[in-house]
Amino acid sequence: MRFRPDARLDPGQVQDRRGVGGRGIAVGGGAGTILVVLVLALLGVNVPRGGADPLSIGTGSSGGEELGSQCRRGADANQSEDCRIVGVVNSVQAYWGDHVQGYRQAPTRFFTGQTSTGCGGATTDVGPFYCPPDEAVYIDLGFYDELRSRFGARGGPFAEAYVIAHEYGHHVQHLLGTDAKVGGDRQGETSGSVRLELQADCYAGVWAAHAVDTGFIEDLTQADIADGLDAAAAVGDDRIQQQATGRVDRETWTHGSSASRQKWFGTGYRTGDARRCDTFAAGAL
Repeated sequence: MRFRPDARLDPGQVQDRRGVGGRGIAVGGGAGTILVVLVLALLGVNVPRGGADPLSIGTGSSGGEELGSQCRRGADANQSEDCRIVGVVNSVQAYWGDHVQGYRQAPTRFFTGQTSTGCGGATTDVGPFYCPPDEAVYIDLGFYDELRSRFGARGGPFAEAYVIAHEYGHHVQHLLGTDAKVGGDRQGETSGSVRLELQADCYAGVWAAHAVDTGFIEDLTQADIADGLDAAAAVGDDRIQQQATGRVDRETWTHGSSASRQKWFGTGYRTGDARRCDTFAAGAL
């Protein structure tokens, strides 16, 4: 994945909280809770939704100024991971801004260790997530190392882009009111939670199909798409459970199987049509 060298980046869409300290949050419980936390450490978690005290952390840092001075053009995105994420965020929001009526831009917030959110306190263990109350995406970039070392994905720039695009898929769902369909249906192979996550995968694929059209990205190769599909498979519930416990329990799934995550990302990429991402339709799963 390469960016157009002369594309003008908007670093204002990314806020850098790295290096800002605060109080941690405690997670208790037995093996079941550990498994839940492991699942929450995957992609696209729409939590925490309370239950943890917000951290006493400010929103500003000198890192935001550095992004503004360092991430100006697509050429910078081709040289720096931070700027590459800025470029992906810009591209994803440019696409949805043109295709969702009343689209509101959502910031991506980098953090390390822990941070405060409109959903409560969050730590690195939660992984990347979208928080509906403050309409923001949160990510500790160290997750990308975990994606390779812990979850066995090949990695690569487009695998990183897939993660971001998936989270913005949740933002689109929030703006459209789709997330309200889930309610308390949060576990199981065909649960509302799984349908929401698979739709976000599909939306990530739709963006990928049009990424070059946004003017930020120069090209996407089949190798890039393969990296995205590989990342989607790496964070399937079945694969994570097998690695963590040696068994698969479909009744506790929250994100979908590896095959389903690949299927729906592929559907979005192949069709380029968000209307084909109706995972809530009867018989869709």
